Amino acid sequence: MSKISLIIKREYTTRVMKKSFIILTFLTPLLFAGMITVPLWLSSIKDKTNKSIVVLDKTNSYKNVLKNNEKYTFDFVNKPTEEIRKYYTENESFAALLVISGDLWKNPKAATLYSEEQVNMELKSYVSNLLKNYVEEQKIASYNIPNLKQIVEESRTNIDITTVKWGEDGKEKVGSAELALAIGMISAIMIYLFIIIYGAQVMSGVVQEKTSRIVEVIISSVKPFELMMGKIIGIALVGLTQFFLWVLLTVIISSVAGSFIGGNVDVNALEQVNKIGMGNQTLPANETENVVREVYSMLNGFDFAQIITLFVVYFLGGYLLYASLFAAVGSAVDSETDTQQFSLPLTLPILFAFYAAIYSAQNPDGPLAFWCSMIPFTSPIVMMVRLPFGVPAWQIAISLSILALSFIGTTWMAGKIYRTGILMYGKKATWKEILKWVRY
Repeated sequence: MSKISLIIKREYTTRVMKKSFIILTFLTPLLFAGMITVPLWLSSIKDKTNKSIVVLDKTNSYKNVLKNNEKYTFDFVNKPTEEIRKYYTENESFAALLVISGDLWKNPKAATLYSEEQVNMELKSYVSNLLKNYVEEQKIASYNIPNLKQIVEESRTNIDITTVKWGEDGKEKVGSAELALAIGMISAIMIYLFIIIYGAQVMSGVVQEKTSRIVEVIISSVKPFELMMGKIIGIALVGLTQFFLWVLLTVIISSVAGSFIGGNVDVNALEQVNKIGMGNQTLPANETENVVREVYSMLNGFDFAQIITLFVVYFLGGYLLYASLFAAVGSAVDSETDTQQFSLPLTLPILFAFYAAIYSAQNPDGPLAFWCSMIPFTSPIVMMVRLPFGVPAWQIAISLSILALSFIGTTWMAGKIYRTGILMYGKKATWKEILKWVRY
């Protein structure tokens, strides 16, 4: 056991002290914090450039409908399309040409936007909403029913369903399916990346030691199985160290950046979100503050202690399962270029697990989500998607038990392959030969 601890220490210290590890550890939280704070900051910056929309209205019916705003100005002309294009495309303020070829009431597709570049969604939505509202008003007026427009407006209702979770102690907590989906997918993506990245590091480390013949010296002092386990556990500790540093630094950097940016940006950003969700109706500042409190109350509805704990457990289980197989692949080849034919069968289940997680997020209690959270090759990723929605304790216990037994089995099999392949040179191994090594 002391020899394994020495190998673990060697693998951990050599990798943690690398410049690439230090740079990536501190750079990644900056990227995470930037993804959180920069969009909020950018949302407060408004484009003050006024763009010209040239309108060719062949019906002469929509001049009073298309109203100018701070960003777009409508310029009505009556010229051939080619002449308009040639003249206005030389003007930097030209954004698009709107051609209305017929009555939109009879033909809703009679409006077309032309531009040298792809028309952005903001412009398309603005023009579409103006024309749509006008046509709707025309249709309502055609019924000749008194106060029909007012009746229709008053009948429109936004239903906002509040989700509440019942705790085991009977307490009620506000929940959010959207937040549960976001937390689950972020956790699943992180485990997916960790297994791929650190599993590949195990395989690469084994191949490098084998090709440099350093392993021949190491094997003279320790058993092959001890060397393999020391390498796997050492790199696992590197991954956990990096994960906890990422979480800690991301929280610190986001808090500091948020305090420097200021509260006004956050309010503006929330107002924009509210505007989108409320059908272009912006909430007042006091209601925006209520949204902030509601988000915090939703976050309190999740058991983050359980999610983080099981994240670590499933990461270790999934990593140890795949890392032992990656180590076996590394021992069976003479160079990293030869690892592709053997590593493909290992990466396919991981990719399948990722896609299964995406579909399971829509129905976390469905058959696909249930069985993929039990199968050891997919459970570390799929189960993380289900956890924020709530998973019965018995399912978690069965899933972890199967994962632990599978890890023991794959480690035993990988040890057999590693013991034989690590000292074999000059001959490319085949699947048939690798299966013989397992039976030795």
